[in-house]
Amino acid sequence: MPTQASHAPVSTPAFICPVCQLGLILTDNTLRCAQGHSFDRAKQGYWNLLLVQRKRSKDPGDNPDMVRARTAFLDQGFYQPLADHMCKLASEYTAKTPKGSILDLGCGEGFYTAQLAQALPNTHVYGLDISKHAIRAATKRSKPLNNIHWLVATGAQIPLAAHSQDLLIVMFSRLMPVHFAHILKQTGKLILVWPAENHLIELRQQIYQDIRRSTFDPVNELETHFTLEKVEQLSFTFTLDNRETLDALIGMTPHSQRINDDSRERLLKAGPITFTFDVHIGTFMPRTD
Repeated sequence: MPTQASHAPVSTPAFICPVCQLGLILTDNTLRCAQGHSFDRAKQGYWNLLLVQRKRSKDPGDNPDMVRARTAFLDQGFYQPLADHMCKLASEYTAKTPKGSILDLGCGEGFYTAQLAQALPNTHVYGLDISKHAIRAATKRSKPLNNIHWLVATGAQIPLAAHSQDLLIVMFSRLMPVHFAHILKQTGKLILVWPAENHLIELRQQIYQDIRRSTFDPVNELETHFTLEKVEQLSFTFTLDNRETLDALIGMTPHSQRINDDSRERLLKAGPITFTFDVHIGTFMPRTD
């Protein structure tokens, strides 16, 4: 958030207290509600608004190894076409609300979030993830940006005001239709990204004997709260020609928990491998009926 020249409280209406749901006021580096609940900004620049009782484990979300792997892989630009497409869509959808708000829910280590903030300098961009390790890494991506706010929190209790977001972005993350609808403005949009049939098919072929067709149907799961506006498919290939990058790709996916040591080593020794990137990008509108 912008540095304040004085100690006068500055209203931050988007933030709400995760304890009592009242609005939070920013004074220096502390958020405080009218009931006295307070939250200090971490030295890295993020807000931890995840209550202990909301954690399903001691250290939820991506662990440090997964965060490092994801950063190492994404920084090499193999998924840049998706980042460019998301920035294009966000620019189009917020053209009429240049001072609006975007929430990247499940933002991970911030690769896409930081690029959205850079592309839309007059828009408040919130990056939220349950993993403190991911958010700590994300803060390193936004040092020159003053329109981005990083939050450690859960999507099941988003610490932002109801119906405050113009755009909600959910990439490779689980669906929570009620919470999505709660945070979006009635005029807002949800952009959802999920794997298509051939996404990283070459990696899955190395890990699983039987590759089953996914039954995931977000349109059906969201239909009580959202209507589908359009679905696009983004597909391309990329080639990995060194062991370190291939290991990073494996490490950043859920497949890393299922591949055995022999299969992993065989894959790492395989030499240059061409992979398929294949995703669906759906745009949804909140239901008004």
